[in-house]
Amino acid sequence: MFDLRIINGLIVDGTGGEPFYGDVAIREGMIVAVGNIEGEATQQIDATGLLVTPGFVDIHTHYDGQVTWCEELTPSSNHGVTTAVMGNCGVGFAPCRPEDKERLISLMEGVEDIPHPVLAEGLPWNWETFPEYLDSLAERKYDIDFAAQLPHGPLRVYVMGERGANCETATREDIEKMASLATEAIKSGALGFSTSRTLNHQTADGQPTPTLTAEIEEMVGIAKGVGAASSGVMQVVTDFKGSNREFEILRAMVEQSNRPLSVSVAQHHRVTDGWRSILKTIETANKEGINLKAQVCGRPVGVLFGLELTNNPFSAHPSYQSIDHLSLTEKLKILKSNGFKEKLLSEAPEVTANPFMRQVHKRYHDMYILEDEPNYEPSPSESISALAAERNIHPLELCWEILTADDGRNMIYYTFLNYGEGSLEPAKEMMEHPDTILGLGDGGAHCGSICDGSFTTHMITHWVRDRNRGDKLSLPWVIKAHCHDTAKAVGLNDRGLIAAGYKADLNVINLEKLKLHKPEVCYDLPAGGRRLMQYADGYVATIVSGEAIYINGKATGAKPGRLVRGSQSAPHD
Repeated sequence: MFDLRIINGLIVDGTGGEPFYGDVAIREGMIVAVGNIEGEATQQIDATGLLVTPGFVDIHTHYDGQVTWCEELTPSSNHGVTTAVMGNCGVGFAPCRPEDKERLISLMEGVEDIPHPVLAEGLPWNWETFPEYLDSLAERKYDIDFAAQLPHGPLRVYVMGERGANCETATREDIEKMASLATEAIKSGALGFSTSRTLNHQTADGQPTPTLTAEIEEMVGIAKGVGAASSGVMQVVTDFKGSNREFEILRAMVEQSNRPLSVSVAQHHRVTDGWRSILKTIETANKEGINLKAQVCGRPVGVLFGLELTNNPFSAHPSYQSIDHLSLTEKLKILKSNGFKEKLLSEAPEVTANPFMRQVHKRYHDMYILEDEPNYEPSPSESISALAAERNIHPLELCWEILTADDGRNMIYYTFLNYGEGSLEPAKEMMEHPDTILGLGDGGAHCGSICDGSFTTHMITHWVRDRNRGDKLSLPWVIKAHCHDTAKAVGLNDRGLIAAGYKADLNVINLEKLKLHKPEVCYDLPAGGRRLMQYADGYVATIVSGEAIYINGKATGAKPGRLVRGSQSAPHD
């Protein structure tokens, strides 16, 4: 007797091999048989005409706060993700002394655009150490599984206090303590360690992340601490500042710890071919036995502009700043009032008050109207710059028209990264490189500016089925890349494949009907906080540990998801 049997589906098993028709039998949360299966089951899903895939493993999310107040890891679980890895980019909430709570909230607010009131009200702070943080999460039930990484920012502040927050050089004693705590965290169930070395990451008041200038001795010392636990992975985001120094640090971290490391890589619009040299260096390192991978993605890193969102093309204009605090209805009324548009368009933006806007007003060619069915590989001829030129108007005037239409809920898609040539061909080349893994979706973060937790759905709709501006990717390749390869990259070897003995995390998908909807603004966070959400059609069922958590896009209420403590062995190891 099986608990669940999925019959007659086209099975894409995650190995990269050709799909085949068959059944999947599940008992006690595990896959027990695949193929033509006889026997009764308590529940049955007829997958005739549908795909059956492993659940997606998303290795780059930021649910560190959300998991403390919510049992649903949306938007990831809305897009077929059955395991999410959080604690990326060196930010999080543990370890933390009571006097440093505000400091860590400010860091997360600035780096990941999660509003201060949301975190201040939502976080229970029933921990101090990282093991205590994990223990608090292990007591709860969720829709999907998740794993946590030890973030460098909180670790540094916990050990060094004000000195750590101010980016002062760590002493030998500081490094030894951080290394010891890293070992403790991994042994208690952390999946790995993460850090940030980019100027793009700042606190809410504009201060650099505490880890920005950490010296090689500190980085390697902590990596050794990870290695001492004989488990764990490492994740880094850095600017690759034009010298080999960053690669020296990354290589040394891997060599001294004997643990794998991944680093975020995307196409920058100022240096559109810089990613090639980065991947070449990573390729050379791997040939020398250094386990170093690049985390890449198959879509532009897209900042969304809107009247309800964190920024829009008028955010640095004095007249707009005077009304930004108002409700959408009030704001829209003033924007459409007599003479306000002309006043707004005549003003020079105060970019010093909003450094992000310095580049925005130079990049109308990177902005696009976000339609109800979003096109994430738009043609340059569809840009705000091109459309405005056709009408002989300033791009800002077109932005005003877009944002004040449709009750003020329209959005403009700003391709911030990964679209420097107006095409996703570079992204395709990055994804197909043997030393890359798929990531960077940032589910749970950037609540008012980015909604990329839907990367998993987009990989199928765009790259497998719909792309018309270049070659597509095969379905077996995409499923392997987002299931087996991501799981293996972070040591979760018990999932990501449809085979006997593996965890019963699965998706049943109607490929023909799979569709992404336009992101929308929701006010469902603590303190009535705002976030962007995105939904999809076509997920017939999403199954975690043998239980359906979504049926036809609707949550079932099942909560089989749990904290995953540390790396997991493959069934036959």
